[in-house]
Amino acid sequence: MTDPILVLTAHPLQRVGAYALTELAGRRRPEQITDADLESAVGKMADDAVRAALGRDTKAASGFWLKSSLSLFPNSVMNHPSNGKRPDTEIEDRVRDWRARPPERDHPGVPCVLCGRSAAGFYGKVDVPLAESDLYRNSTPRGHDGMALCWPCVCSFHALPYGCQLSGGPATAVHSWDERFLGRCTARRVRGNRQHIVLDGREPVQPPSREALALRELRGYAEALTAGVELLVFSNNNRGQTLDVHRLEQPAAEWLRRSIRSEGRRRGFRALLRAHTTSDRPGTVGLARNLFREPRRVVGVAGRYLMGGLEGGVSRLDGPELVALCFDYVTEVLGMEEGTLKEIRVVANRVALRLKQQTSAGKLKEFNAHLRDQRRLRHWLRTEALQWLLDPPEGVPAGDTAPMVSTRAYELLFDPTLDSQAWFHRELLLIGVVERLHELGWRAADGKQAADALREDESLHAEDEMTMQEGEDL
Repeated sequence: MTDPILVLTAHPLQRVGAYALTELAGRRRPEQITDADLESAVGKMADDAVRAALGRDTKAASGFWLKSSLSLFPNSVMNHPSNGKRPDTEIEDRVRDWRARPPERDHPGVPCVLCGRSAAGFYGKVDVPLAESDLYRNSTPRGHDGMALCWPCVCSFHALPYGCQLSGGPATAVHSWDERFLGRCTARRVRGNRQHIVLDGREPVQPPSREALALRELRGYAEALTAGVELLVFSNNNRGQTLDVHRLEQPAAEWLRRSIRSEGRRRGFRALLRAHTTSDRPGTVGLARNLFREPRRVVGVAGRYLMGGLEGGVSRLDGPELVALCFDYVTEVLGMEEGTLKEIRVVANRVALRLKQQTSAGKLKEFNAHLRDQRRLRHWLRTEALQWLLDPPEGVPAGDTAPMVSTRAYELLFDPTLDSQAWFHRELLLIGVVERLHELGWRAADGKQAADALREDESLHAEDEMTMQEGEDL
């Protein structure tokens, strides 16, 4: 059996490019590519580069691909300033020479630094995004010929933009070590770019935020994820090479995928999108950003959404499903121990029994206000704990002599150490209180008007509806 022409390496951008090259070649897997397939894909990319170069104007309606090349292939003959004075035939010859396989006699006789096969030459930032961060610019130094790469690896970097979300500035690539997922989402991106950008030159209309891009890929993926998802945001521009990496670990990625597709979780997920919706941003964007950047904030946002209904004197209609989804999240994604969660839910149950004694939302609003200030919450819990001891509320099982707040629970809620997660445990306490009030059927005496308003609030932002609908269809 002969060795494959195109191989996947440990370089994430090469991997995205290899799958983009595979789609351009009309194959399903990189190892299926033949020499003829490779030449066909290279020819398509050269045609696209020539078409953009002959356009000459990045500001024209058809100039988006040329504008993007300034951040992807700077200093190349495709976008050289002198093209404005050159005849079309000369520009085309220069671009095709740039994208042509070097003759074997010119190979340097060294291995490719990525895959170990014979290198076709030394390559710099004209062909390969070399930035590692905005603080370290690893452009090829003077006197050095560049990075030794084989021709298929070079072609993978040439194909990389086809597998990215393009903005005219930094590009965003979705990467994963789950080969099936990476292949599928890269192929979808290539087809979209070929249709909307490369072939007709139009700039994409309102591309999704970087994090929402990953959510859109996950929502329609039917198989279990075996690895996490990375967002690689990079620019090869001469004015500022950058590479930023945002990670969504495997548990979070798989939870997100299943939550969108699972019939049992969909109502709760719709509520989670509503909770993240603001006046100027759909919930899809807010949720995706929290999952990538601050995953523990998801619980706090959900808690405030639920409390917004209870403070009005009524439980939100989708409250039970959202509460269940949140507890799934803290165990499946954040890895909270069952014992810790149980302690917090016991306190939440007892706080709910105290709050249930009130027929208006005043006491509940007071508790919610105290959650924002741990000193006030400590004082409130101490006062209520004494009252619990002297006069247990209705609903406490006979023979239950346990305190309102155990020593362990108190430590979880108010641990003063620097690496403490007490603030997060207090967010969970709020979720638990809401859960128990739902179970107890608590309603404020003046909650009718609020209930009507909440029923009208069942709609989603248009982009969020698309998220749910496409997750259902794909």
